[in-house]
Amino acid sequence: MNKFQKLVFVMLAVLPLTSQATIHVSLEEMQEIMFPNQKLVLVPVVLSDATREKMKEASTVREPFKADRVWRNDKGEWFVLDEVVGKHEMIKYAVAINVDGSVKQVRVMDYVESYGYEVAENKWLQQFVGKTGSSTIKLNKDIDNISGATLSSKHISDGVKRVMTLYSLVLKQYK
Repeated sequence: MNKFQKLVFVMLAVLPLTSQATIHVSLEEMQEIMFPNQKLVLVPVVLSDATREKMKEASTVREPFKADRVWRNDKGEWFVLDEVVGKHEMIKYAVAINVDGSVKQVRVMDYVESYGYEVAENKWLQQFVGKTGSSTIKLNKDIDNISGATLSSKHISDGVKRVMTLYSLVLKQYK
């Protein structure tokens, strides 16, 4: 094998390692991005089996919701951290909810799939702003698909629907 062939071989061997799209934002950083200079307090949320089932039916997300990832500020706005599977890996994202129960913002915190990173772009995530628990929030209905990231697009859409269903069923009762 000559030097050129060795170089090509090494480059091809390393390529899969360098082509992975990676996004990582810490919890504290995301809370500051979504609620700048505001104190968020962890809210202990207890979900009944019936509520969990309603959330599952509304969103079709199969991964269990972790109820210990819900915060509230003194204005009555919410910060909810959730995870859904992308194509192969988990996608961690946050949903900020306004006092009126509408989506204030959605942001991706952790994304490690080899492609489909466009789901973390603000242009695509802006589609969720203003949606409520009664909104459809369904891919190819009121949320546009991203070609090449269909599963990630669908699963994030389903996840946001789950979070908004959580708000409708549980969080809006908090005063």
